[in-house]
Amino acid sequence: MTGIQRLHEARTQEGASVVNRQADSPPVRPRSRARPILVLAVLLLLGGGLGFGFWRHEQAQQAVADTAKELRDLVPDVKVAVISDSTGSNDISLPATTTAFEAANIFARTSGYVEKRYADIGDRVKAGDLLAEITAPELDHQITQAQATLKQNQAALQQTQASRDLADATNGRDSRLVKQGWLTLQQGDNDRLTLAAQQAAVGVAQSNIAAQEAQIRILTQEKAYQRVVAPFNGVITQRNIDNGSLVQSGSTFMYTLMHSNVVRVQLFVPQDAAFGVTPGVKASVHIPEIPNRVFDGTVTRIASALQPGSRTLLTEVDIPNPDGALSPGIYCTVDLHVPRKTPAFIVPADAVIFNAEGTQVAVAQNGIVHMHKITIARDFGTSVEVRNGIKAGDQVVLNPMVNLAEGQKVRAHKQAV
Repeated sequence: MTGIQRLHEARTQEGASVVNRQADSPPVRPRSRARPILVLAVLLLLGGGLGFGFWRHEQAQQAVADTAKELRDLVPDVKVAVISDSTGSNDISLPATTTAFEAANIFARTSGYVEKRYADIGDRVKAGDLLAEITAPELDHQITQAQATLKQNQAALQQTQASRDLADATNGRDSRLVKQGWLTLQQGDNDRLTLAAQQAAVGVAQSNIAAQEAQIRILTQEKAYQRVVAPFNGVITQRNIDNGSLVQSGSTFMYTLMHSNVVRVQLFVPQDAAFGVTPGVKASVHIPEIPNRVFDGTVTRIASALQPGSRTLLTEVDIPNPDGALSPGIYCTVDLHVPRKTPAFIVPADAVIFNAEGTQVAVAQNGIVHMHKITIARDFGTSVEVRNGIKAGDQVVLNPMVNLAEGQKVRAHKQAV
């Protein structure tokens, strides 16, 4: 077979195989027209959504811009309080405890036994009233002995004075005879020295009498101490003896007496108010158990030096207590009306701003807000005392808005502080 024949046969077989494959495959359907329409609809919807979103975004940006412009142009109405300096009194309240104006612990001044006790706890006594009597029989014997010794000393003085007078007369006669040569010089010296010795003996006797008289006075005073009397008007707050009790001079504690017609209160005033505390400053004392009564007092004494540890000034207040309503040892609160040495500024608590910048107030000046840092000295709850940062005449904004800022314009409406 030639090459041309082989090529023709191969093409014939290839055509037959193609016909067979076409006969085995399914018939081809015509292409649908709905798909392009669907794609077009999706594209139209997507384009519309994008356009609507862009329009909404533009509207939101415009609204933000309009709101920002309104905020910039907005002039809010605010209430302000005008600050004025306070030169009145600085009222402070401090805790304290009442004490007696006078208090004395009475000890025995002589040794013996309590013969009779006349006062007990709670008794009100006057100066000189008898509180107790002490018996000491041996003291009476000591006084009798001392008086007898005094009489002996007085007799010895008389004897010594007689001897001195004799020596004086002898020396006077012998001195003339010695000058005339009738007596020796030795005899003259003996007479002169004997007179000097007798004069010294008289001085010793007189000193013995003075010492014995002093001893008798001591014993007599000890006997007087057998009568224990009240040193001042007051009330007995403690008793430590009874009838028959043994007491020792200087060591046995018998009574505690307190003067309660005037009650004394000690308190410690802080440094920020201490510079205005002077004698004569008025005080008001409050007792929790007597709520409907105020006890008026006056500062009478100050320490004039602050305590180094607490920086406080020890102050004493005297309170008249004629009816005995107050007793020593009561807890109380003392309101001191201290005159101010320097002006102070009272700011309503509603005007104070606490933020990251510290403690501030918003001051409205010519319709513009200025933020001022302040230092609070004291907090009274509804108001605070400001030490610096503001001055008299400043208008502070009450209840400032959260977004109130430096340089913002406002319309201020004054409100009484």
